[in-house]
Amino acid sequence: MKNILFIVTIALVLFGCSGLKNLNNNSFSLNEKALIENGDSLKPMRVYKITNKSDSLLLRKQSAYIKPNPKDIVLKKFVKRLYATVRDSMSLGVGIAAPQVGVLKNIIWVQRFDKENLPFEVYLNPKIVTYSKETQTVREGCLSIPNRSETLNSRSKEILIEYDTMEGNHYTETIEGFTSVIFQHEIDHLNGILYLDHLQKEINDAKKSN
Repeated sequence: MKNILFIVTIALVLFGCSGLKNLNNNSFSLNEKALIENGDSLKPMRVYKITNKSDSLLLRKQSAYIKPNPKDIVLKKFVKRLYATVRDSMSLGVGIAAPQVGVLKNIIWVQRFDKENLPFEVYLNPKIVTYSKETQTVREGCLSIPNRSETLNSRSKEILIEYDTMEGNHYTETIEGFTSVIFQHEIDHLNGILYLDHLQKEINDAKKSN
């Protein structure tokens, strides 16, 4: 009987720890909440840059899953502030990822140049399922890498992505052309990858082939 009670107790403890772990992974940290709450929903957030050592270290970290929830007040506010940041004249861009403002969650905004009126759309937990072998040559810049842009030759022309919406719906979608580059760029940020990494790989590959 004592052995059974011991096993049950251990199981409950492990389950409780697992539950807390999952809860923490699905929500914002205290530090992230503080960043989100330090201004109203229309106020842009500070963009993290590689020229700052602590910013640069964070930009290299892996972002985590965020649970879609239209009733989550903090999530809704963050999504609005992230949009305000990418549309701000001081940090105007065609896309932005949550790590770029210090929040390590899988959230991005992308301008859809492949849709009428070129809307900005938010995506939760985006993931690239497949990359086309056919590539395209594009010039890229980044809000987190000031005063610099480079030409890349390795971005896929077409990608298949999957993602969640704020309402919790899950979709897959094929994206082509320049819009696919934006998705590749922003999803890279969620994995701690900068476009300069692709440039360096291209340079290294070119050296090997010579």
